Amino acid sequence: MSTNAVRLKVLLAGVCSQLVCVGIARFAYTPLLPLMQEQTWLGDASGGWLATVNYMGYMVGALIAASVSNLKTKDTLYRLALIIAVLTTFGMSFTDNMVVWLVLRFFSGLSSAGAMLIAAGLILNWLLRHHFRSELGLHFAGIGLGIVLAALAVEGMLRFDLRWDQQWGWLATMAAVLAVPAWVWLPPPDTSAMTRTGEALVDRPPSQRFQGILLAGYFCAGYGYVVSATFIVAIVERQPALSGLGSMTFLIVGLAAAMAVMLWDRWARRVGMFGALILAYGLQVFGIVLPVFFENLWTVLGSALIFGATFVGCVSLVLTMAGRFYPTKPAKLMGKMTLAYGAAQIIAPALTGTLAEITGTYNGGLLMAGGFVTVGTGLMVWLWREERCGCVR
Repeated sequence: MSTNAVRLKVLLAGVCSQLVCVGIARFAYTPLLPLMQEQTWLGDASGGWLATVNYMGYMVGALIAASVSNLKTKDTLYRLALIIAVLTTFGMSFTDNMVVWLVLRFFSGLSSAGAMLIAAGLILNWLLRHHFRSELGLHFAGIGLGIVLAALAVEGMLRFDLRWDQQWGWLATMAAVLAVPAWVWLPPPDTSAMTRTGEALVDRPPSQRFQGILLAGYFCAGYGYVVSATFIVAIVERQPALSGLGSMTFLIVGLAAAMAVMLWDRWARRVGMFGALILAYGLQVFGIVLPVFFENLWTVLGSALIFGATFVGCVSLVLTMAGRFYPTKPAKLMGKMTLAYGAAQIIAPALTGTLAEITGTYNGGLLMAGGFVTVGTGLMVWLWREERCGCVR
């Protein structure tokens, strides 16, 4: 088999891991929640707690990814994440006990860090060792494809009148099938300090100031991401003329994310990482605030399209850049970046929800999110200038 064919299989292993751990284990809960509320005792508050605990699990996974340096240990954790994702998805179909659900959702969130961060680090390390472009666009396309898979799978099973527990069972079966290529196609890591041709792999960490600005900028992106991700469906459903289009909006977000992420890699080749990030951040501001000024179908769909295309670009570009600084242990800085992104996701929904409750509209929260991402755009411009003047280290 040619080296390019092996490269494609390695990248597709990452895509499959995203489908298993992110698309099914994490995101399938979103389209399944209304059915679970209809057919079980689950209410809004308890449903919210299940989502929160799932995210807490992801944060713990990010901490683990940031603290573990040994590549063999990371490989073991990656494969364990695949198993956990399948088992926790199966587990959801066997009970409606809240305590058990909380435990299962926590560990499913933990498993999603295995695909998002640990797999990304292992794949980037493999690419660098084999002298391929250190780009993770195809890997992170799995996020958008995972959203699409979850939305289509649940919608398709609804047409067959499958109950909530049956749907979780079929989703778990799908996850088990996809876990096979995710497991087999990612080779065990090479732990030597050399590339395939004998060149040394050397970590080149940026300065603490550079890292601090990058973390702050990624925090701003996380704030903008979570406001749109959490409330875009609610914004759609609150408009009488758009009622019932929430699921289609969710699907458009996933399609845009899946298609756009590799375009960001191409754009980064032409204008550099920070040139691409400045554009991604700037467009995200536009997408976030668009529904504030216009309330019609095309505006909302356009907002979803821009949001999906830009949030995944920010994630892919920032995490790829973080991994390049540490080629021998790429997930080290990736984990720290994810914690910054995640901190914003803890703060933003509460502030946005409070503003919406006070004002009766999400406009204030959307404008605040747009303001944060605007600040983030400024920080990316700052880092771009730092890079141009050679002040990275």
